[in-house]
Amino acid sequence: MNTQRQIIFHEHYFQDFYLEQTEKIQEKIEYVFKILRTVQNVPKKFLDHLTGTEGLYEIRIEFESNIYRIFCCFDKGNLVVLFNGFQKKSQKTPKKQIDLALKLKEEYFNSKKKK
Repeated sequence: MNTQRQIIFHEHYFQDFYLEQTEKIQEKIEYVFKILRTVQNVPKKFLDHLTGTEGLYEIRIEFESNIYRIFCCFDKGNLVVLFNGFQKKSQKTPKKQIDLALKLKEEYFNSKKKK
């Protein structure tokens, strides 16, 4: 069975982040997205649940010695909704990035209820 997840974007946060990156990093992001779209059980190396949150995941991208994170969640078990992305410079994920992702996740599901 061919798994095909659809990746959708909420608002403009991810696009803003993506466009700021170099071509090499954009290629790496595309590579990880391809895995997310097609692999049934995505390895934790690329996608992991964020501890202490309800349904918030981080897409993990490593390029050379840099680490990037993009927050997302699932919708109907299939859609990956992408929120904010950032370059991780410390061991701990910055709280303000998590808070923003949680706010965007709430906004996303609230906007769907209104439709």
